[in-house]
Amino acid sequence: MPKIRMGKGDMKKFLIVPLLGVSILVAGCVPKVDVHGYVPIAEDVASVAVGDAREGVLVRLGEPTTRGLEGSNAWYYISSKVRRVAFFAPREIEREIVAITFSGERVAQIERYGLADGRLIDLDRNVTVTDGRRLTFFEQFLGNVGNFSAETFLGSN
Repeated sequence: MPKIRMGKGDMKKFLIVPLLGVSILVAGCVPKVDVHGYVPIAEDVASVAVGDAREGVLVRLGEPTTRGLEGSNAWYYISSKVRRVAFFAPREIEREIVAITFSGERVAQIERYGLADGRLIDLDRNVTVTDGRRLTFFEQFLGNVGNFSAETFLGSN
């Protein structure tokens, strides 16, 4: 019976294919961190004081991420980090908010918030709340038996 020997080229192919497969699987599980938004550095925020002019804040800190609703004199600088791993749901790991409230054209209040200060609001629960009695399918089906007459279908009065 002849002996089967692998050459150097065959051995490399034999080792490279499984190693490539494993490396692709491992690369898919490496966490990815996405950074969104902008919050000025702490020294720049500390340079803003209550009573400063709105224009001065704009020069020192730049444009805010968002401004308050109509009639609200507030600027918000918001930054967050979201961690994604493979097919799992993304998870926010860090959030920072600097809120500057104005009274007229002057700074009235400066506040900082983090992830611990927030609370989870479930905006999509996939549930439609209705008032009234809740009937099962069979209660609805059997409740309509006998409620119809031939005149209703034929249009007779």
